[in-house]
Amino acid sequence: MFSQYFGQYLLNEKYLTSEQLKVALEYQQSVRLKLGVLAINAGYMNAEQANQVHQMQTKADKRFGEIAVDLAYVTEEQINELLSSQKFGHLLLAQALIDKDYMSLEKFEEAINEYKKKYNISDTQFDALQKDDVDEIMNVYVKLEADKYGTEIKHYIALFMRIVIRFIDSEVYTNEIMKVQEYKTKWAATQRIKNSLNLQTYISAESEVLVKVASRFAEEEFTSLDEMAKDSVGEFLNLNNGLFLVAMSGIGVELSMDPQSVVFEEIIPSAYVLPIELPFGKIELIICR
Repeated sequence: MFSQYFGQYLLNEKYLTSEQLKVALEYQQSVRLKLGVLAINAGYMNAEQANQVHQMQTKADKRFGEIAVDLAYVTEEQINELLSSQKFGHLLLAQALIDKDYMSLEKFEEAINEYKKKYNISDTQFDALQKDDVDEIMNVYVKLEADKYGTEIKHYIALFMRIVIRFIDSEVYTNEIMKVQEYKTKWAATQRIKNSLNLQTYISAESEVLVKVASRFAEEEFTSLDEMAKDSVGEFLNLNNGLFLVAMSGIGVELSMDPQSVVFEEIIPSAYVLPIELPFGKIELIICR
Protein backbone atom coordinates (compact mmCIF):
# COMPACT_ATOMS: atom_id res chain seq x y z
CA MET A 1 0.00 0.00 0.00
CA PHE A 2 2.68 2.51 0.99
CA SER A 3 4.54 1.91 -2.28
CA GLN A 4 1.57 3.48 -4.10
CA TYR A 5 1.80 6.59 -1.91
CA PHE A 6 5.54 6.88 -2.34
CA GLY A 7 5.23 6.26 -6.08
CA GLN A 8 2.71 9.06 -6.41
CA TYR A 9 5.04 11.34 -4.47
CA LEU A 10 7.85 10.55 -6.93
CA LEU A 11 5.47 11.26 -9.80
CA ASN A 12 4.16 14.51 -8.33
CA GLU A 13 7.69 15.74 -7.61
CA LYS A 14 8.73 14.86 -11.19
CA TYR A 15 11.33 12.28 -10.20
CA LEU A 16 9.79 10.10 -12.91
CA THR A 17 7.00 9.99 -15.48
CA SER A 18 3.64 8.26 -15.19
CA GLU A 19 4.78 5.63 -17.71
CA GLN A 20 7.95 4.95 -15.73
CA LEU A 21 5.91 4.59 -12.54
CA LYS A 22 3.52 2.18 -14.25
CA VAL A 23 6.39 0.04 -15.55
CA ALA A 24 8.15 0.06 -12.17
CA LEU A 25 5.03 -0.89 -10.20
CA GLU A 26 4.57 -3.87 -12.49
CA TYR A 27 8.27 -4.79 -12.44
CA GLN A 28 8.60 -4.56 -8.67
CA GLN A 29 6.59 -7.73 -8.28
CA SER A 30 9.50 -9.76 -9.64
CA VAL A 31 12.46 -7.65 -8.51
CA ARG A 32 14.97 -8.95 -5.97
CA LEU A 33 15.63 -6.40 -3.25
CA LYS A 34 19.30 -5.47 -2.96
CA LEU A 35 21.22 -4.72 0.17
CA GLY A 36 22.32 -1.22 -0.90
CA VAL A 37 18.74 0.04 -1.01
CA LEU A 38 18.02 -1.54 2.39
CA ALA A 39 21.14 0.03 3.93
CA ILE A 40 20.30 3.53 2.63
CA ASN A 41 16.70 3.25 3.78
CA ALA A 42 17.82 2.25 7.28
CA GLY A 43 20.26 5.18 7.41
CA TYR A 44 23.28 2.89 7.84
CA MET A 45 24.91 3.99 4.58
CA ASN A 46 24.63 6.83 2.10
CA ALA A 47 24.46 6.64 -1.68
CA GLU A 48 28.15 7.44 -2.15
CA GLN A 49 29.18 4.58 0.12
CA ALA A 50 26.80 2.17 -1.60
CA ASN A 51 28.17 3.12 -5.00
CA GLN A 52 31.71 2.55 -3.75
CA VAL A 53 30.79 -0.94 -2.60
CA HIS A 54 29.21 -1.65 -5.99
CA GLN A 55 32.41 -0.51 -7.71
CA MET A 56 34.50 -2.78 -5.50
CA GLN A 57 32.24 -5.68 -6.40
CA THR A 58 33.50 -5.38 -9.99
CA LYS A 59 36.97 -6.14 -8.68
CA ALA A 60 36.39 -8.64 -5.91
CA ASP A 61 34.19 -11.71 -5.75
CA LYS A 62 32.52 -10.64 -2.52
CA ARG A 63 29.00 -9.97 -1.46
CA PHE A 64 27.79 -6.41 -0.87
CA GLY A 65 27.53 -6.99 2.87
CA GLU A 66 31.03 -8.42 3.14
CA ILE A 67 32.60 -5.39 1.48
CA ALA A 68 30.47 -2.93 3.45
CA VAL A 69 31.61 -4.57 6.71
CA ASP A 70 35.25 -4.60 5.52
CA LEU A 71 34.99 -0.84 4.89
CA ALA A 72 33.39 -0.33 8.32
CA TYR A 73 30.31 1.26 6.79
CA VAL A 74 28.10 -1.19 8.67
CA THR A 75 28.45 -3.88 11.31
CA GLU A 76 27.74 -7.57 10.83
CA GLU A 77 24.78 -7.18 13.17
CA GLN A 78 23.31 -4.47 10.94
CA ILE A 79 23.81 -6.60 7.83
CA ASN A 80 22.03 -9.52 9.49
CA GLU A 81 19.20 -7.19 10.48
CA LEU A 82 18.86 -5.91 6.91
CA LEU A 83 18.93 -9.39 5.41
CA SER A 84 16.12 -10.52 7.69
CA SER A 85 14.05 -7.35 7.39
CA GLN A 86 10.68 -7.17 5.70
CA LYS A 87 10.67 -6.38 1.98
CA PHE A 88 8.88 -3.05 2.20
CA GLY A 89 6.81 -2.20 -0.86
CA HIS A 90 8.34 1.22 -1.50
CA LEU A 91 11.82 -0.35 -1.45
CA LEU A 92 10.79 -2.87 -4.07
CA LEU A 93 9.53 0.08 -6.10
CA ALA A 94 12.82 1.92 -5.59
CA GLN A 95 14.83 -1.15 -6.61
CA ALA A 96 12.70 -1.51 -9.73
CA LEU A 97 13.30 2.16 -10.62
CA ILE A 98 17.04 1.71 -10.11
CA ASP A 99 17.18 -1.52 -12.12
CA LYS A 100 15.30 0.19 -14.96
CA ASP A 101 17.71 3.17 -14.81
CA TYR A 102 14.84 5.54 -14.03
CA MET A 103 16.53 6.66 -10.78
CA SER A 104 19.99 6.59 -9.25
CA LEU A 105 20.83 5.68 -5.67
CA GLU A 106 21.52 9.38 -5.07
CA LYS A 107 18.07 10.35 -6.33
CA PHE A 108 16.45 7.67 -4.20
CA GLU A 109 18.23 8.94 -1.11
CA GLU A 110 17.21 12.50 -1.96
CA ALA A 111 13.59 11.50 -2.53
CA ILE A 112 13.34 9.64 0.79
CA ASN A 113 14.78 12.59 2.73
CA GLU A 114 12.60 15.17 0.96
CA TYR A 115 9.51 13.00 1.45
CA LYS A 116 10.10 12.85 5.20
CA LYS A 117 10.63 16.62 5.35
CA LYS A 118 7.54 17.44 3.30
CA TYR A 119 5.22 15.45 5.54
CA ASN A 120 7.19 16.05 8.76
CA ILE A 121 7.58 12.31 9.31
CA SER A 122 9.67 11.04 12.22
CA ASP A 123 11.77 7.88 12.00
CA THR A 124 9.22 6.06 14.15
CA GLN A 125 6.38 7.16 11.88
CA PHE A 126 8.36 6.18 8.80
CA ASP A 127 8.90 2.68 10.20
CA ALA A 128 5.13 2.38 10.66
CA LEU A 129 4.43 3.68 7.15
CA GLN A 130 6.78 1.12 5.63
CA LYS A 131 4.87 -1.63 7.39
CA ASP A 132 1.63 -0.40 5.79
CA ASP A 133 0.23 0.78 9.13
CA VAL A 134 -3.07 2.17 7.80
CA ASP A 135 -3.74 4.33 10.86
CA GLU A 136 -0.35 6.00 10.52
CA ILE A 137 -0.82 6.47 6.77
CA MET A 138 -4.15 8.17 7.43
CA ASN A 139 -2.52 10.38 10.09
CA VAL A 140 -0.07 11.60 7.45
CA TYR A 141 -2.48 12.01 4.53
CA VAL A 142 -5.87 12.82 6.06
CA LYS A 143 -6.03 16.07 8.03
CA LEU A 144 -9.26 16.66 9.96
CA GLU A 145 -8.04 18.50 13.05
CA ALA A 146 -10.52 21.34 12.51
CA ASP A 147 -13.55 19.04 12.66
CA LYS A 148 -15.20 18.40 16.03
CA TYR A 149 -15.51 14.73 15.11
CA GLY A 150 -12.26 14.57 13.13
CA THR A 151 -10.82 11.75 15.26
CA GLU A 152 -13.90 9.56 14.79
CA ILE A 153 -14.07 10.26 11.06
CA LYS A 154 -10.37 9.47 10.67
CA HIS A 155 -10.92 6.16 12.49
CA TYR A 156 -13.78 5.45 10.10
CA ILE A 157 -11.60 6.17 7.05
CA ALA A 158 -8.74 4.01 8.36
CA LEU A 159 -11.16 1.13 8.95
CA PHE A 160 -12.59 1.55 5.46
CA MET A 161 -9.12 1.40 3.91
CA ARG A 162 -8.31 -1.79 5.82
CA ILE A 163 -11.55 -3.37 4.60
CA VAL A 164 -10.78 -2.34 1.01
CA ILE A 165 -7.33 -3.95 1.32
CA ARG A 166 -8.79 -7.10 2.84
CA PHE A 167 -11.69 -7.65 0.45
CA ILE A 168 -11.10 -5.64 -2.73
CA ASP A 169 -7.41 -4.97 -3.51
CA SER A 170 -4.19 -4.26 -1.61
CA GLU A 171 -2.84 -1.96 -4.34
CA VAL A 172 -4.73 1.09 -3.14
CA TYR A 173 -4.02 4.67 -2.16
CA THR A 174 -5.97 7.84 -1.46
CA ASN A 175 -5.76 11.32 -2.87
CA GLU A 176 -6.20 14.29 -0.53
CA ILE A 177 -9.49 14.50 1.31
CA MET A 178 -11.74 17.35 0.18
CA LYS A 179 -14.39 19.25 2.12
CA VAL A 180 -17.12 20.42 -0.25
CA GLN A 181 -20.26 22.47 0.26
CA GLU A 182 -22.22 20.40 -2.23
CA TYR A 183 -21.46 17.19 -4.10
CA LYS A 184 -23.27 15.01 -6.62
CA THR A 185 -22.70 11.27 -6.38
CA LYS A 186 -22.38 8.90 -9.27
CA TRP A 187 -23.89 5.50 -8.56
CA ALA A 188 -23.50 5.08 -4.80
CA ALA A 189 -24.25 2.72 -1.95
CA THR A 190 -25.25 4.74 1.10
CA GLN A 191 -26.03 4.12 4.76
CA ARG A 192 -26.72 6.30 7.77
CA ILE A 193 -24.92 5.87 11.09
CA LYS A 194 -26.81 7.55 13.91
CA ASN A 195 -27.25 8.42 17.60
CA SER A 196 -24.51 10.44 19.35
CA LEU A 197 -22.58 10.56 16.05
CA ASN A 198 -24.61 11.10 12.88
CA LEU A 199 -22.95 10.27 9.56
CA GLN A 200 -24.36 9.58 6.12
CA THR A 201 -21.80 7.40 4.36
CA TYR A 202 -21.43 6.68 0.64
CA ILE A 203 -19.31 4.59 -1.71
CA SER A 204 -19.62 6.35 -5.06
CA ALA A 205 -18.17 5.46 -8.47
CA GLU A 206 -18.94 5.02 -12.13
CA SER A 207 -21.11 1.96 -12.71
CA GLU A 208 -18.34 -0.16 -14.25
CA VAL A 209 -16.09 0.46 -11.24
CA LEU A 210 -18.84 -0.46 -8.77
CA VAL A 211 -19.36 -3.66 -10.76
CA LYS A 212 -15.70 -4.53 -10.11
CA VAL A 213 -16.07 -3.75 -6.41
CA ALA A 214 -19.20 -5.89 -6.23
CA SER A 215 -17.52 -8.79 -8.06
CA ARG A 216 -14.46 -8.83 -5.83
CA PHE A 217 -16.45 -8.54 -2.61
CA ALA A 218 -18.98 -11.23 -3.58
CA GLU A 219 -16.30 -13.38 -5.26
CA GLU A 220 -18.70 -13.66 -8.16
CA GLU A 221 -18.36 -12.19 -11.63
CA PHE A 222 -20.93 -9.48 -12.37
CA THR A 223 -21.13 -7.96 -15.84
CA SER A 224 -23.45 -5.04 -15.10
CA LEU A 225 -24.72 -3.03 -12.16
CA ASP A 226 -27.81 -5.17 -11.73
CA GLU A 227 -29.69 -5.66 -8.48
CA MET A 228 -27.31 -8.38 -7.27
CA ALA A 229 -24.28 -6.17 -7.90
CA LYS A 230 -25.94 -3.25 -6.13
CA ASP A 231 -26.73 -5.50 -3.17
CA SER A 232 -23.10 -6.62 -3.05
CA VAL A 233 -21.78 -3.04 -2.88
CA GLY A 234 -24.38 -2.24 -0.24
CA GLU A 235 -23.31 -5.25 1.81
CA PHE A 236 -19.68 -4.14 1.54
CA LEU A 237 -20.58 -0.75 3.01
CA ASN A 238 -22.80 -2.43 5.62
CA LEU A 239 -19.91 -4.69 6.67
CA ASN A 240 -17.58 -1.73 7.12
CA ASN A 241 -20.14 0.29 9.05
CA GLY A 242 -21.01 -2.65 11.27
CA LEU A 243 -17.36 -3.03 12.21
CA PHE A 244 -17.19 0.70 12.90
CA LEU A 245 -20.14 0.41 15.29
CA VAL A 246 -18.42 -2.45 17.12
CA ALA A 247 -15.21 -0.40 17.42
CA MET A 248 -17.08 2.64 18.74
CA SER A 249 -19.01 0.49 21.20
CA GLY A 250 -15.68 -0.71 22.54
CA ILE A 251 -14.90 2.84 23.66
CA GLY A 252 -18.36 3.44 25.11
CA VAL A 253 -20.03 5.12 22.10
CA GLU A 254 -23.23 3.27 21.17
CA LEU A 255 -24.40 3.80 17.60
CA SER A 256 -26.92 2.23 15.26
CA MET A 257 -27.45 2.33 11.50
CA ASP A 258 -30.24 2.33 8.97
CA PRO A 259 -30.48 -0.25 6.18
CA GLN A 260 -28.24 0.49 3.21
CA SER A 261 -29.55 1.55 -0.19
CA VAL A 262 -28.22 2.47 -3.64
CA VAL A 263 -28.75 5.92 -5.18
CA PHE A 264 -27.81 7.68 -8.41
CA GLU A 265 -26.69 11.30 -8.75
CA GLU A 266 -27.79 12.26 -5.26
CA ILE A 267 -26.97 15.82 -4.19
CA ILE A 268 -25.11 15.88 -0.86
CA PRO A 269 -24.69 19.07 1.19
CA SER A 270 -21.43 19.78 3.05
CA ALA A 271 -19.44 16.54 2.91
CA TYR A 272 -15.96 15.09 3.06
CA VAL A 273 -14.93 13.37 -0.18
CA LEU A 274 -11.97 11.00 -0.23
CA PRO A 275 -10.94 9.77 -3.72
CA ILE A 276 -9.51 6.25 -3.54
CA GLU A 277 -7.47 4.86 -6.43
CA LEU A 278 -7.70 1.14 -7.22
CA PRO A 279 -6.05 -0.75 -10.11
CA PHE A 280 -9.37 -0.90 -11.97
CA GLY A 281 -10.58 2.65 -11.30
CA LYS A 282 -11.50 5.25 -8.72
CA ILE A 283 -14.09 5.14 -5.96
CA GLU A 284 -15.05 7.95 -3.61
CA LEU A 285 -15.73 7.56 0.07
CA ILE A 286 -18.15 10.33 1.02
CA ILE A 287 -18.99 11.21 4.61
CA CYS A 288 -21.67 13.75 5.38
CA ARG A 289 -22.34 14.95 8.92
